[in-house]
Amino acid sequence: MRTRPAARAGQYAALLAYLIFLAFPFLWLLSTAFKPARELGSLHPTWIPRHPTLANFRQAFDEQPLLHAALNSLLAALGAAVIAVLIATPMAYVMARHRTRLARAASGWVVVSQAFPFVLIIIPLFLVLKQLRLIDSLAGLTLVYVVWSLPFALWMLVGYVRAVPVELEEAAAVDGAGRLRTLISVTAPLLAPGIAATALFAFVTAWNEFFFALVLLKSPGNQTLPVVLTHFIGAEGVADLGPLAAAAFLATLPSLVVFALLQRRITGGLIAGAVKS
Repeated sequence: MRTRPAARAGQYAALLAYLIFLAFPFLWLLSTAFKPARELGSLHPTWIPRHPTLANFRQAFDEQPLLHAALNSLLAALGAAVIAVLIATPMAYVMARHRTRLARAASGWVVVSQAFPFVLIIIPLFLVLKQLRLIDSLAGLTLVYVVWSLPFALWMLVGYVRAVPVELEEAAAVDGAGRLRTLISVTAPLLAPGIAATALFAFVTAWNEFFFALVLLKSPGNQTLPVVLTHFIGAEGVADLGPLAAAAFLATLPSLVVFALLQRRITGGLIAGAVKS
């Protein structure tokens, strides 16, 4: 009993240290975004800007087409999220309800596919998109994001489907409903929270993606927001720190808001189906 308060205090201290470790980059980014140029070059930097300013934000919008790049990111991420969910939902239903060797092999492939590095697939991916004439287009980038986010979306939705009682589907079958009607009228409404969480996770993942967009998009009018952020770095590798921090802060806000609002549902999707009834 004497060691329990000390152990709990140690747990809280470790948790606090971990939160500070996670929050440090964002807090430093926020501080830098509001600092004037004189404070950015100071030999004794401070956390809180002495003379906060919005000049970095104005300069960022004047130098780069941030709104147009954000629209490109929005179109690619939204399209990828919708298409990935439309494909993954029926696939997850089949894998969860028909536990055959093929379904188990597909589940194993979903896990293994996440281990492949992007560099390993970028050359064949580039050649395929070139044959389809989808290089340097948002449609091609959206297709890549669908393929990239589909395995994780499928893994999340399988857990949600397994959490839906089979008895509900059996009752629908007794009433004469077929597989497709059961999926649309019975299972899909119960999967709505999981589908929303999966779609938003795919959206945030595509919104933050940089590597594929950098390689596949060349025209300035097609570039997404993460790629445009690199334009604040000069040819000699010197970054325009104030505008870069301001633009990066604005680009980070959508991801933070989405995860803050949906963290419980996303966590529920990860653990759904982990316990057998």
